Amino acid sequence: MEEFAALVDALVYTRSRNEKLRLIAEYLRATPDPDRGWALAALSDGLDFPAVKSSTIRNLMQERVDPVLWTLSRDFVGDTAETASLLWPAPADPPSPPSVSETVELLSAMTRKSVVTELPRLLDRLDASGRYALLKLATGGMRIGVSSRLAKTAFAQAFDVSVDEVEEYWHGLQPPYAELFDWAAHGKPPPDTENLPTFRPFMLAHPLEDTVVDLADYAAEWKWDGIRVQLVRAGGETRLYSRSGDDISATFPELLDVLPFNAVLDGELLVRGSVQGGEEGGAASFNALQQRLGRKTVSKKMLTEYPAFVRLYDALIVEGDDLRERAWTARRSRLEALMARLPDSHFDISSVVEARDFEHLAQIREGSRDDAIEGLMLKRKDSPYIAGRRVGYWYKWKRDPLLVDCVLMYAQRGSGKRSSFYSDYTFGCWDGDPDQGADLLPVGKAYSGFTDEELKKLDRHVRQNTVNRFGPVRETDRSLVFEVAFDSVHESRRHKSGLAMRFPRIRRIRWDKPPHEADRIEALRLLIRD
Repeated sequence: MEEFAALVDALVYTRSRNEKLRLIAEYLRATPDPDRGWALAALSDGLDFPAVKSSTIRNLMQERVDPVLWTLSRDFVGDTAETASLLWPAPADPPSPPSVSETVELLSAMTRKSVVTELPRLLDRLDASGRYALLKLATGGMRIGVSSRLAKTAFAQAFDVSVDEVEEYWHGLQPPYAELFDWAAHGKPPPDTENLPTFRPFMLAHPLEDTVVDLADYAAEWKWDGIRVQLVRAGGETRLYSRSGDDISATFPELLDVLPFNAVLDGELLVRGSVQGGEEGGAASFNALQQRLGRKTVSKKMLTEYPAFVRLYDALIVEGDDLRERAWTARRSRLEALMARLPDSHFDISSVVEARDFEHLAQIREGSRDDAIEGLMLKRKDSPYIAGRRVGYWYKWKRDPLLVDCVLMYAQRGSGKRSSFYSDYTFGCWDGDPDQGADLLPVGKAYSGFTDEELKKLDRHVRQNTVNRFGPVRETDRSLVFEVAFDSVHESRRHKSGLAMRFPRIRRIRWDKPPHEADRIEALRLLIRD
């Protein structure tokens, strides 16, 4: 555990991607099995210990240090694990530290009842760095600047293997990944995942930005406003994966017995608009889909009111035939031929958008505001299906965002390197004429879209214009206007206004604009897509 703690400590203070890769690769080469497998799983968010929650840690700390001191310290540091690791009253003569494997074994055996006695014993065996690494591992959210993809890339770099192969095998294996290390580190045959419904990495697109493409070389498709998924059937089992490779099969059980042949299909998960007032094309807005996301159990009512289906984009593997090295045109033809074998209740195909030239396509895109789409995808006709983003193959051309002027209402400190700054902002619009005493009602929250220098000015503004406090939240006077960009707006109970924005971000800070000139709730309501 000491070596893993040292790795975590080094990663926290390292911003360079290449240095992070080097640190993880060195650790994986130097650490024996199965410790390195468990560490790799922790870094890629692959471990879950239900008995250990942030609330568990808070309760343990408030029993051991003054609750006011804990609250003030947590508020200042901005991270529960770091605060607890520094404040924990360690014994004078601690026992020897556990290995990573022993730690995982002990955490796995803890229950909601036993954790209050067993977790403190484990913390007593570690120093501050070890406690920090333990608590990060135990709560399942490392948040140390290491993505799952970076961890897999470091593994590939450590043992000089292809990261695409690592991705291919990864989702068919369980921590501590003994078969993966046997293959990469010890030269044994690769893991046999052929008959397992495993995830294959998605091909991704670059933003189009200022690029102009020749439509003779590219095909255009709508970019639908759902979530990108991969439906896989193999070995008599079907699974549904999200873009990040998370298994979301349990959330959408109606899709698990409708694929009648072995295949790996790429598409967009949507819900039918016929029930919830969706637009042309049969797809409801993202707000309707959001009712289904993240649910561990799905009721019959939910299945009826928000029926899910997949709008297919691509075919990677069909009945043992790997199509990924073939051109997009060949894969598209194969996908079109498959549609007759798929139930139209749960599948359709994303249509190709026909245009005379690039300028004509731009006009079509501008007219897409009322559809349940995010914009367009441009795919090179001869492109193979390659994991990750490859320049020149696929582009995403999202529609221009909607804009509205809002007034800052509340601010809260961020986490990590922003824990000392008020960087999370709630803003609102006027519910009527502000000159006639109208209220300001919250419509969204954002924590992106500004520079570090602007963050310092915003933090200073919050501190100097606080009119009330609610725990960690500060209420400010109604004096600062944000120009907020967002993709759509829909009805929601989240805010008092009854509205919520999709992907809000601060586009400009309008230091120059008087708050009474900000937009009104009614202007937002007119932008709701049924």
